[in-house]
Amino acid sequence: MTTSPLSPARIWSALFILLLALGGLLRLLDLTDPPLDFHTSRQLRNSLVAREIYYNALPSATDEQRQLATSFANAVGKYEPPVIETIVAYSYFLTGGENIAVARIWMTFFWLAAGVALFDLMRRIASPWAALIALAYYFVLPFSVQVSRSFQPDPLMTSAFVIGVYFLYRWSEDNSPLLSGEGLGARSTWKWAILAAVFLGLATFVKIVIAFMAGAAAIALVLFTLGRDFWKSKQVWAMAAIMVVPALLFYVFLNQGRSTEYFFAWTLALMKLITSTDFYTKWLAFLGTLFGLTIVFLGIAGALIAPSRMRWLLIGLWIGYLLYGLTLPFQMYTHSYYHIQLIPLIVLGLAVALNPLTEYVAGIGGVGRVGFITLVVVVIGYQAYAARSVLVAEDFQHEPAFWSEVGDAFPTDAHVIALTQDYGYRLMMYGWRKVDLWPLATELSATRNPDKDNAAQFDELTAGMDYFLVTAFGQLDKQPGLKKILDTYPIAIQGDGYVLYDLRAK
Repeated sequence: MTTSPLSPARIWSALFILLLALGGLLRLLDLTDPPLDFHTSRQLRNSLVAREIYYNALPSATDEQRQLATSFANAVGKYEPPVIETIVAYSYFLTGGENIAVARIWMTFFWLAAGVALFDLMRRIASPWAALIALAYYFVLPFSVQVSRSFQPDPLMTSAFVIGVYFLYRWSEDNSPLLSGEGLGARSTWKWAILAAVFLGLATFVKIVIAFMAGAAAIALVLFTLGRDFWKSKQVWAMAAIMVVPALLFYVFLNQGRSTEYFFAWTLALMKLITSTDFYTKWLAFLGTLFGLTIVFLGIAGALIAPSRMRWLLIGLWIGYLLYGLTLPFQMYTHSYYHIQLIPLIVLGLAVALNPLTEYVAGIGGVGRVGFITLVVVVIGYQAYAARSVLVAEDFQHEPAFWSEVGDAFPTDAHVIALTQDYGYRLMMYGWRKVDLWPLATELSATRNPDKDNAAQFDELTAGMDYFLVTAFGQLDKQPGLKKILDTYPIAIQGDGYVLYDLRAK
């Protein structure tokens, strides 16, 4: 029996390939634009760490270049193992030097690979048509396009997490006979167990924050599959060891100082936020700006009505996400990329929620079906255009030259304190200069130290400094006391976008 050229399987397979191509194309737009389009400080932080790895491995690099690259990398927060930075750094050898395009290509590849696993997972609990519509959201949502191509650990973390959940689900499916009375271990599922553990372990190792959802997924499906006898399964203990040990070794033993610092600075110090109803309002409103609250609630509804195995998984994942948000409260309404792992979770729920609708449409003909298909195509096209517009709206090609000029404005041996953007990362990345930082006036600083007056500590903060550099003039306007003090110092150099005050004049 031959398959018709226009059989449903061939049609949805072709549409799936088209969605993959569209998702890849969107993420590769503006491929070489400097990484200043999305959470600049986080992308530059990874770029500086990759630079250190690259220059230390580059035979032709000078000692000065290696020392500077190392000092820059040591100046940024190294909270995670440099997995993606190492991949990108060694890929620089293929391009002949540092090139942000390399990072974006890798991130896009990871996201597409996860999309393949996500689609097959959705097909197990919904029709291919519902899975395709949900997958379109995964690929063309403007926030998804931006965050999944950004140079930081989160895209790799999320991609590995999705693939791990897929293998975990396959493990649970193949263990189903155990619920019908067949003895533990009656069917060999070691392949799925190891693959699930490796990818979920990789995700947790890349960035520990995914542990809440990875652990929730594992607990939910293990309990659903094996029940109270889970502890008798060698596969469960093997999965637990593979998932936990690598991350435990790095975050608890090898990088204990940084992990403790992060916990106290971002969890304990800000835990008071969760006692306010304003926190939950901001959190929900922030999700609305990223995903659309209607879509979020549809995703939750899909989790509640999903088939039993998927329902256990999705409800477990939502519980894991909630615990994660309560642990890092400030980021929940300020840092969009901290919600990247919510994309596949919402998409899985969407597939379930859309399934009855697509099944109904598949059973009708004429104007109704054509109109529905046309609407879906128009919405996908609009979202893709919106995502494309966000990427090309700004051009940052002039930034490297500007920061190179700023770096040349003061002697290499000068001691400089600066009121500048992104913790001085732009100056390090493009000007090859490191400066001390004057505190910024931000919501975070106000939350942590509401009564602190930095201007009153000017003499203390600038002791031993030769120059005061200002590039963040919006910040200067927020600190009138500092501005008044700086006006009493002569200007050493003033350029388009920066002012260098001479502190030696008094």
